[in-house]
Amino acid sequence: MFVLMSKGDSHSPGWKTSKRRRLNGKKKSSNIIKERVSVSGPGGSLTVEAALVLPIFFFATLCLVYLLEIRSVQFSVRNAAQNAAEKAAVEVTVLPVLNSWKLEADIVGLIGAERMERSVIEGGSGGLSCWRSYYREADGMINVDVRYKVRLPFPRFLNLSMDMKESFQIRAWTGYQPLGMEGGGDDIVYVTDYGLAYHEDYQCRYLQLTIRYVPESRLSGIRNEDGGIYYPCEKCVHAGTMAGVYVTEYGDKYHNSLECSGLKRSIRAIKRSEVMGRGACGKCAK
Repeated sequence: MFVLMSKGDSHSPGWKTSKRRRLNGKKKSSNIIKERVSVSGPGGSLTVEAALVLPIFFFATLCLVYLLEIRSVQFSVRNAAQNAAEKAAVEVTVLPVLNSWKLEADIVGLIGAERMERSVIEGGSGGLSCWRSYYREADGMINVDVRYKVRLPFPRFLNLSMDMKESFQIRAWTGYQPLGMEGGGDDIVYVTDYGLAYHEDYQCRYLQLTIRYVPESRLSGIRNEDGGIYYPCEKCVHAGTMAGVYVTEYGDKYHNSLECSGLKRSIRAIKRSEVMGRGACGKCAK
């Protein structure tokens, strides 16, 4: 006798086996889906972290490049200023005044105008300022003062920059020091013909004339050490155009000629008892 069994019979061994296989297949596919879902989560977070880290990395790299460029500019300006000052030390023995604008041009020429235009110096080859440099004839010292600004690695509209300065002294002529002029003593003081004060130190800055040559076109933009402007000298400045004028640190007049009496200063050594009503210098007198 044969017993016929239908495919849908729940008591069939084959049906149980196929059902088990289908269940196992569903479990495996669900596990694969879960694994895929779990992998996609960290990948998304890594993308967000990369989007945040990369700009910071690029900015840090840019800052490093700027720092190296600033150091390179400092080195170039310092070396060029020293070489230009050595050249000026020879020139002041012929004409006892420092042409600060020629000093500036010599520095630019030594560095290279094209190099400066491509650098971080604000203003490029026109960004240097040497007008505070001067020659002090009394002790033969050239005081070099070079100032400029460098751009910082921020957007241009912020207009952020940093002030830089190179300053040093170089001797132009050693000369000699007359006897009795070593410094202020208790009995000897120093006066000028028209000064209102006496000085105990022969090297006092108020006694020494520091003459600078300034192009007339830039005269309105500079100030003396007291913050005042310069007025024309009645003795040597007349009507007409001038290429340049001469000024002093503490004076308030500009001059057209080095031979002007306003640029001459005679210092006399006298006894303190002969001061005759002059006041003590606020800088050097005790």
